[in-house]
Amino acid sequence: MNDHFLRQGCVTCCFAGMSTEGREKRMNSAGTARRRPTITDVARLAEVSPQTVSRYLRFNGGLKPATLERVENAIRELDYRPNLVARSMRTRKTGRLAILMPAMVFNPSRILAGASAKAQAAGYFVDSVGAGGGIRARSERLLDLADSGQFEGIVSLAPVLPATQKALHQRTVVVISADFDDEMRGTGELTDAAPVAHMIEHLATLGHSRFLHVAGDAQFASARARRQTYLDTVERLGLRSVGVFDGDWSGESGIEAVRSLPSRSRPTAVIAANDLVAAGVIRGARERGWDVPGDLSVTGWDNIGVGQFMTPSLTTVDVDLERLGGRAMAKLIAGVRNTAPEADEGSLFRTIWRESTAGPPGRGR
Repeated sequence: MNDHFLRQGCVTCCFAGMSTEGREKRMNSAGTARRRPTITDVARLAEVSPQTVSRYLRFNGGLKPATLERVENAIRELDYRPNLVARSMRTRKTGRLAILMPAMVFNPSRILAGASAKAQAAGYFVDSVGAGGGIRARSERLLDLADSGQFEGIVSLAPVLPATQKALHQRTVVVISADFDDEMRGTGELTDAAPVAHMIEHLATLGHSRFLHVAGDAQFASARARRQTYLDTVERLGLRSVGVFDGDWSGESGIEAVRSLPSRSRPTAVIAANDLVAAGVIRGARERGWDVPGDLSVTGWDNIGVGQFMTPSLTTVDVDLERLGGRAMAKLIAGVRNTAPEADEGSLFRTIWRESTAGPPGRGR
């Protein structure tokens, strides 16, 4: 059986059961039998305009019964399958949601994992879309996505222009969950520094009275909030601060903070801006012959995976980024389905006490 016969056999199979008129009209166009039918093919067979077919695909209404029947017969006869956009124009349901991300300066996998898990449990697929160039470019990208017909809903993890939010009215469902700025620096709930106060309060009950804070990059609202909460809490509890070292989230800043301390002003506890800074503090303390936690207790923030395997293991604040992503997605799904969003008022933060903290020298563990 040669290749020509195989092709001819396929054409015959494709036309089996088709009317003579339909068979002739499909064969009149070279190659039509082997390519995917288009709206134009359907319109030609149904003897209507392509606009009429498009109208049928959008909402299947307003057509005369005879016209409706011809279009449906043509679709069935040609085995026409509309593409995703055309199908969504008619049903408004694609089963797809999108997450619009600003320019990223860290790995957002945990946030996306939480959002994707929530969407998958509700029966949706999720696409993540990056949008660099600042708020204006992101706003334009959001409008493009909303108009594409590909998504039932979109969640933006960073703010957009007010004019864009107004323009989204009655388009694709959009939730602006502005948890980050243009450079993925945390905003909103992610800047809550209450755990700093809780850690200082607990350490004070253990007997600590002299504290040091190694701050993060001041360009971050979260770093500024933790710095201010540290100062406010120390003052409120009548404790002594030996200083605030302005760092940059790096381990080097933690080392340098300890190296810069006069021996006579040694703290008994250090509140580090994140776990990497805390690791630097521990390294710097060992360089000076100070034991952690015997001479110096150290806390971090972020609960990075290696923290629990350090010696000593690191006391830290865990940030539930999966929950953050899930919350944003839950709001979007509720909007798409026109239902009340799930109630989730729990904190994103949890303090994990480990070996790097204990009572101050002379008070024991």
